[in-house]
Amino acid sequence: MANKAAAIKYLRQSQKRRMRNKPVRTFARGSVRAALDAIDDAIDTQEWSDADTAIQHAVKALDRAAQRGVIHANTAARRKSRLLRQYHTSRNPDVAQRPRTRPPEPARTP
Repeated sequence: MANKAAAIKYLRQSQKRRMRNKPVRTFARGSVRAALDAIDDAIDTQEWSDADTAIQHAVKALDRAAQRGVIHANTAARRKSRLLRQYHTSRNPDVAQRPRTRPPEPARTP
């Protein structure tokens, strides 16, 4: 437990912030999960309209969470990229993945 007044105030602020951010983060995670489930269902049925709308909702939820500062913008971009990559490879399995155009950067030495 915090002993100083400033630490107690910071704890109070962080708890408020956590409670305010939690529903936004949960909604984003749930919408991504629903989009992944919709992609799995669409693979079986070859009906992609539900997957399209679920992906649109997931992208919107991730953008909203990033805009509000609940998750980092790069995290939202990474999750959207992974979701859309899975969607496109599931919908078009015949298309091969593009190879990297340049080799990876070497590891930095301190």
